[in-house]
Amino acid sequence: MFERHQGGERVVLVSVDFGRIDFQDSRDEFQQLAGGAGLQVLAHLQARRSRPDAALFVGSGKADEIAAQVAASEADVVIFNHELSPAQERNLERRIQCRVIDRTSLILDIFARRAQSAEGKLQVELAQLQHLSTRLVRGWTHLERQRGGVGMRGPGEKQLETDRRLIGVRVKALRERLARLGQQRRTQRRARGRQQVRSVALVGYTNAGKSTLFNALTRSGAYVADQLFATLDTTTRRIYLPAQGDWQGGEVVLSDTVGFITRLPHDLVAAFRATLEATAEADLLLHVIDVSSPVRARQVEAVDSVLQEIGAAGVPQLQVCNKLDLAGLAPGATRDEYGKLHAVYVSAQTGAGLELLRRALSEILAADPVAEVADPQPVTLTATT
Repeated sequence: MFERHQGGERVVLVSVDFGRIDFQDSRDEFQQLAGGAGLQVLAHLQARRSRPDAALFVGSGKADEIAAQVAASEADVVIFNHELSPAQERNLERRIQCRVIDRTSLILDIFARRAQSAEGKLQVELAQLQHLSTRLVRGWTHLERQRGGVGMRGPGEKQLETDRRLIGVRVKALRERLARLGQQRRTQRRARGRQQVRSVALVGYTNAGKSTLFNALTRSGAYVADQLFATLDTTTRRIYLPAQGDWQGGEVVLSDTVGFITRLPHDLVAAFRATLEATAEADLLLHVIDVSSPVRARQVEAVDSVLQEIGAAGVPQLQVCNKLDLAGLAPGATRDEYGKLHAVYVSAQTGAGLELLRRALSEILAADPVAEVADPQPVTLTATT
């Protein structure tokens, strides 16, 4: 049984502006991630650079400023809103005299907190061990002195005291167990395919409202919270769709999946691949978009990037523009120049537009044998009924 740290560490956050137009949005999201991990944020420092420093990521002056902040506030951890190399983390720790982790470790820590199912816990542990192994390979011997904490939750102290060989053995065992679970999932999906049950998967940026929409469509009680990565474990329910055109109506399998985020750690995507296969093999993806978000275009791009990585880019999509009540819009639908459905505007919270979404699903699934929808287009703040 792995020891789990209770959280509450006092942390200093660091965000470096490399001239990207979405820097402020990324900074705000990073602050949310830290809050979601149960951390006490003492300060959020910023820096501007044209490119990362090879040794310290930030300049030596900024590293000294971080060290002064840590000393004054008695912080436990410094967290960078970027991916650091093992050497950069080691150099920063020596300079700052405080433990340093990066964005990847923080996200892995949140996943370790939120995973509920046995499979989800295995997937998170695999991702953490793969991330840790790169540090051990490159000589992070001081890890043996650490005692859990943010960025080390899940595998915990036991793994930090093992050598590379034992980590390799554990990684192999985890991969084998996840492969067996993945095979079970594929067998279940093939059984549904023989019954000619169509499958629809919800995808979208984290906190876009997927679980709220899932509950509204299925009348179930999947966990919902106004926080990043509230849902990690895939939940599947059957819903009944009304007859529409050539579609005679019937049951459809609807799956709620983990939300995506900008710069989602590669190890995490790889570890959750068995779970995400349901997305790649779905007949239709409902891409849930927070239409009230000022950075929705960046979020759509991030989701499409992950879909490409897991082999789901070719699955037909219908955009579901959610939270229209917050954006001051009315329920409606848009179509392309060929008359194919392109987007549906709904509010999963209030229920506005949900019946329209059900009819849209029936219309799309009426296309036999393959569902067809228009290629996703940039989301605009207009809706026509």
